[in-house]
Amino acid sequence: MNERVLMIEQADPAILHGVNNCNIQLIKALYPKLRITARGNVIKILGEPAEMDAFEQALSDMEKYCSDNNTLNEETIRDIIKGKAPLEVKHENLILHGMSGKAIQARTENQQKLVKAYDTNDMIFAIGPAGSGKTYTAIALAVRAFKNREVKKIILCRPAVEAGEKLGFLPGDMKEKIDPYLQPLYDALEDMIPPARLKDYMENKMIQIAPLAFMRGRTLNDAVIILDEAQNTTTAQIKMFLTRLGVNAKMIITGDITQIDLPANVTSGLVQAIQILRNVKGIAKIEFNKKDIVRHKLVQHIVEAYEKHQDELVEIRKEIHREIKNDDHSINQPLPDAATPASENK
Repeated sequence: MNERVLMIEQADPAILHGVNNCNIQLIKALYPKLRITARGNVIKILGEPAEMDAFEQALSDMEKYCSDNNTLNEETIRDIIKGKAPLEVKHENLILHGMSGKAIQARTENQQKLVKAYDTNDMIFAIGPAGSGKTYTAIALAVRAFKNREVKKIILCRPAVEAGEKLGFLPGDMKEKIDPYLQPLYDALEDMIPPARLKDYMENKMIQIAPLAFMRGRTLNDAVIILDEAQNTTTAQIKMFLTRLGVNAKMIITGDITQIDLPANVTSGLVQAIQILRNVKGIAKIEFNKKDIVRHKLVQHIVEAYEKHQDELVEIRKEIHREIKNDDHSINQPLPDAATPASENK
């Protein structure tokens, strides 16, 4: 009997093995002439060469299916081993499959525009309100490119700016200090990549999450780079970030210009960059709006209420400005001539 050792490199072994090794037990039952032992990402097989060749091909197909769909069930295993193409449900505007095979799609018109802009531009600005899916869609595009081996790295960063409050001294090492600012990026990645794989990618620096300040001096090649919360960058910071773009790299910059947490006397670098770069070829701008909000339905109503309040404030300011202007005009009018006293006419 011959022995071979096979390595699972693309898929998460936990998904391939199944709950309580149910997938491995099924595979063993379907290959009764082989002795199969699975430990983590290592699978050992003993048997005749022809039988092992068939198993190795089937395992490769199952691994690819797991990598693409983040799920593997009994029906799919049986189809692959029988040489049939697995049944795949077609999802409109699919970007990739997340955890447990969840379809991650471009759900709104502007999310679809972002997906199309990614294919034809190396730098995209995605601007819009909270909950419109800007960052989530951008990270999904980055993960898809990484899984398809179009790039070697994903780099995600945010400016470490507090949202209108002073947190003071934070305990722990550097990572523990900055992690709270970067948690939304971790949340999105955990929706799309199995935990063991994500940990491995981060330990090997294939996926990097860092504050914006750590980008200085770097040239970012073969990567998708995402800057989130870009409305909280200064002019110098965003210029520094945009000039990190290297060979075979793409950048997506996301932000909400209605939620700027910078001091009142500091100009948002995002607002300025959009204006300065508006006519540069290869740079796209996608504007999201309240119709793109995909969180709880109340979020859309909240955004609408704040927009209405802002419009009312603008109208009040205009009215006050008009009244002040009218008052100034009245003050500057010459006084009418005084009536000539009757005594002087005699």
